[in-house]
Amino acid sequence: MKLKSKPLKILIFTIFKKAGCNKAEAERIAEYLTKASLVGHDSHGVIRTPRYVDMIKDNHIVTNVKPKILMESNNFSIVDGLDGFGQTVGPFACKLGIKKAKKYGNSIIGIKNSGHLGRIGDFSEMAAEKGIISVHFVNSIAGLLVAPYGSWERRFSTNPFSAGVPIKNKKPFILDFATSLVAEGKAYVAHQGGKSIPKNALINDKGNDTNDTSVIYGTKDPNAKSSRGGTGAFQPFGLHKGSGLSFLCELLAGAVTGSGMGRDNKSQPFRNGMFSIYLNPSKYVKGKEYDQEIKRYIKFFKSAEPNKGVNQVLMPGEKEIHNEKDRLKNGIPMTKITWDAIKDTAISLKIDSKLINKCL
Repeated sequence: MKLKSKPLKILIFTIFKKAGCNKAEAERIAEYLTKASLVGHDSHGVIRTPRYVDMIKDNHIVTNVKPKILMESNNFSIVDGLDGFGQTVGPFACKLGIKKAKKYGNSIIGIKNSGHLGRIGDFSEMAAEKGIISVHFVNSIAGLLVAPYGSWERRFSTNPFSAGVPIKNKKPFILDFATSLVAEGKAYVAHQGGKSIPKNALINDKGNDTNDTSVIYGTKDPNAKSSRGGTGAFQPFGLHKGSGLSFLCELLAGAVTGSGMGRDNKSQPFRNGMFSIYLNPSKYVKGKEYDQEIKRYIKFFKSAEPNKGVNQVLMPGEKEIHNEKDRLKNGIPMTKITWDAIKDTAISLKIDSKLINKCL
């Protein structure tokens, strides 16, 4: 099934407003979740709505926080998210990093105690729109899901990495991926009957490759909203390479920020840490030479002969642009199970059925 993006965004806004968020926060959450679904990052899109609402109900997230700057110098800050929504904490920290990089040429911003930050590429895009290069490392102090290379036991979260580079007169270069072979949300989409994941995306407690999502969720039930009680794990992408990058995310986003590195503590609510670097290229290189060199390389890159069955070689970020254009026109694809979970959440909050039905 496909849902209309504008009515869906309004519905998501209404859900979070009813769940206890103020208007500004509900609008941010709806904007970021809908955008993630539009660009094809369904794992970090509106599928998260029931989980987020459950977190509010269970007091695992604080609504309407004002992030606090714990430590600050000219080009460095540590931001305490105060257990609030990542869609509030992340933009606050990103804007701070952009402002400092504009003035001083570079900045480093650390985030601790944030709720789920969502699609990290949003922050790379935000910086790039202001002419700023950014690099982001993320970890979690709870929600262990990924095994290190050579093991089947969980020691990492999916620890995403993202980077963005502005390009004159073009959409920016946006790199955004989990350090696991697939993002947890992609496994959740598959668990709910959506697109399947690769056969070696997961590993069971016998050390065997699998794509059976019950090794993560501990059940075949597609409506297991928050349970990750399986005995298996996600595998890192690229074997030792993804495992090593995930460890780096732990060191930077966990230890340097003070947010904490991964731990096996099931009573600990999910919290993200993020370590972000912002660079103002205009402070380091001549604009004309910089722009010309990027333009030259993109032309060279795009001239690579596509493999059989491939229409064109894409830059990081181009697929998302194509997805957004298609989904704005044709709707956001979603499994019935996912839609029913969102609909049930809306009904539980006594939202008018007319608002729900407009999405179809």
